[in-house]
This record gives sequence, structure tokens and C-alpha cells, in this order.
Amino acid sequence: MTIIELILISFGLSADAFSVSLCKGLKMGKFNLRHALITGGFFGFFQALMPVIGWLLGMQFISYIEKYDHIIAFVLLAFIGVKMIIDAIKDKDKEEGSAKLDIKELFVMAIATSIDALAVGITLSFESDLNIFFEAAVIGLITFSVCVAGVFIGNRFGAKFKSKAAIIGGAVLILLGVKILIEGILAL
Repeated sequence: MTIIELILISFGLSADAFSVSLCKGLKMGKFNLRHALITGGFFGFFQALMPVIGWLLGMQFISYIEKYDHIIAFVLLAFIGVKMIIDAIKDKDKEEGSAKLDIKELFVMAIATSIDALAVGITLSFESDLNIFFEAAVIGLITFSVCVAGVFIGNRFGAKFKSKAAIIGGAVLILLGVKILIEGILAL
């Protein structure tokens, strides 16, 4: 995987967390940097943790699924991408979040928005030449940065970017899935 692909995956995965962060910022009266950093920290941590867990699970079953890894990766990424796009279109006006920083709510939202990163971690187990901890750190740092920015943007400009970010993130994941599928077919 190239660094460009990793960055694209990271931004794609962070789209859901960005949307939630926008809503957090939208409902925040005066911008609070501490709350933005805590929000980014929660989302970044779980977006980094889940690919490692998925990678570990994938490594346990790699010998059974090696012949079909490109198809599995495509199906998982396409499913996640399509789901993100459908959810963004369906829930355009739905508000998530509150003015108060609720740690329990952040914990649940961070896990919920990082489930797709678990599936991506499984697909990363098919790559032989990667350092999962580096990949996870990049995903976590980009998600952290995107979420802090999301709280700020939501606070300043409102939620007009929320659905667009999720649609773009979903499209990126679908395109990466197609690329993996094509590479897998050509390698046969």
C-alpha cells in the first residue's frame, strides 16, 4: 500500500467521525479547544485501534481466504462505502451530539464510527508488506486532526459539510475496493 492510498483510506474512514465532530461543534456555544481535542482523541484512538484488531483477526484466517482476499476486501470496502453514502443521504438533517461533552456518549460514538476501520483492518491483513502499527497510527492521527477541525468548522460554519464529507468518504472507500479487486484479478 502506498502512502497516498493510506492517506485516502484514513480520510475515508474519518468521514463518519468528522460528521459527528461537526455536530459537536455546531451545538457548542463558544468554541472550546479542550473539548475539540478530547473529541479528536476519542475518535482518533478508536480509528487507530480497530484496524489493528481487524488485522489480528484477518491474520488468523489468512491461509483459508488467501485466494479470495481481493474479493473480500472489495466487498467489505464497497459495503462500508455504500452504507456511508446511504446514511449520509438518509440522515442529512439528523442532529447528533450535544453542547455538553459527554464522555460516555463520545465512547459509544467513537466505537460506532470506527467499526468500518475494523473491516479495513481485515483487508490490511491481506497485504504482506505493511507495518500495521504505522498504518494504524496514520489512520488515528488523520482522524484526530479531522475531528478537531470538524468541531471547529461545525462551531464556525454549521453542519452544511456533514453529508458531503460522508459521501466523499464512502466514495473513496468504494474506489479503493475496486482498485484492490482489479489488482487481485490481474495477479491471477
